Amino acid sequence: MRGAHVIIAARNTKAANESKEMILKMNPNARIDYLQLDLSSIKSVRSFVHQFLALNLPLNILINNAGVMFCPFQLTEDGIESQFATNHIGHFLLTNLLLDKMKSSARESGIEGRIVNLSSVAHTYTYPQGINFDSINDPDKYSEKKAYGQSKLANLLHSNALSRKLQEEGVNITVNSVHPGLVTTNLFRHSGLGMTVFKAMSFFLWKNIPQGAATTCYVALHPSLKGVTGKYFADCNITTPSKFATDKSLADKLWDFSVKLIDSIPN
Repeated sequence: MRGAHVIIAARNTKAANESKEMILKMNPNARIDYLQLDLSSIKSVRSFVHQFLALNLPLNILINNAGVMFCPFQLTEDGIESQFATNHIGHFLLTNLLLDKMKSSARESGIEGRIVNLSSVAHTYTYPQGINFDSINDPDKYSEKKAYGQSKLANLLHSNALSRKLQEEGVNITVNSVHPGLVTTNLFRHSGLGMTVFKAMSFFLWKNIPQGAATTCYVALHPSLKGVTGKYFADCNITTPSKFATDKSLADKLWDFSVKLIDSIPN
């Protein structure tokens, strides 16, 4: 509706095409395309970036929105625990590989670039040390809920570290994190009976999809947020994250850990 050319990055291209057709019915003038992307796969992330860059389009806004939640323990094809791989590592690599394009787009257009990482209030429910660096892939120390919280904490730490790096470089790109709220999507497909009961008892707290997208769109688009970076938003307002989320040394350690983990996987 704002005239942006939107590229949907989707694991399921059939679902992406259905979304595209639905949007075009509502807005025939929409500019929208999709490319295949599985964020749990390093190979897929690199392939997506190659395909996107080949389109020779500017990149002004990057919304890192994908996620899995409360999954039973499993390793990805790259040997990484699935929630950490999909929710953090995939987005971390995707963002890093697209940064040069975002920098050149901001420089050439004079338009502020914006990166929005979807985190969650669940980032407060993680392992005692915040990030389990020494046992990311250990099934014996795995908690599906704490692993999800860990991945959402990683999103916040990534945002804050990247925001500081870009500020130091003097780049016209902001990076912020968002808690979308409790949204009625299939993200909860692994949650089981307990979550079903919780949803029934807390129906008044849940958001529909447009309501759940509101804060993301606000942070990505609103003119009043020009220059605002390194913040955490909920319900279209800046809010305070956990102490872990604002720990600079933890953010730097996670950055280095993520780079080394990605580098250890063959291209």
